[in-house]
Amino acid sequence: MAAPDNQTFALLALLPLIAWRVVARFRRMVGRQRLSRMRPWVSLAVFGLLLALLVMAARVAGQGAATAWLALGLACGGLLSLYGLRRTEVQVEPGVAIWYIPHAPLGIVLSSLFLLRVLWRVGELLLHGLPLAGGHDSFTFSPWTLAPVGLFAGYSIGYAIGLLRLRWRVLRQRRADLNRSGGPG
Repeated sequence: MAAPDNQTFALLALLPLIAWRVVARFRRMVGRQRLSRMRPWVSLAVFGLLLALLVMAARVAGQGAATAWLALGLACGGLLSLYGLRRTEVQVEPGVAIWYIPHAPLGIVLSSLFLLRVLWRVGELLLHGLPLAGGHDSFTFSPWTLAPVGLFAGYSIGYAIGLLRLRWRVLRQRRADLNRSGGPG
């Protein structure tokens, strides 16, 4: 077993941050949330940028074929988002807020998959140290990385689009109700 180096120690120092983000992600995928105006747009921007960077990096590294795993994960994630949106519970408080509760079993499975991949990588780093055989490209462009990243990104993008459509539908209904009742107050 190789002696741990500074990068391994840095990873260990980051574990509390990683754990906090995993817990926050888990809560967001299973608990009641207020539908904000900006969160779906942020999800679209972040995951869109992540996908663009991964595809560009794969092309630069000569790993263009690896993007097929990313595309497969993305397509499966998009289908899962449709399933999740159909099972999302929506609660509208008149004139106040829109709440939604994502489909908990799907959120648990996706969060667990993400967590398992992170734990697998941490285990590899602790057992083998850095760099791994094949370097970072062997991890980044591995089907075991790209497919789950595509799945999670596809789900997040599809779900964000669904939430935006939901918000627009509720706001349009509120405007129609206000017009029928003769305006506010």
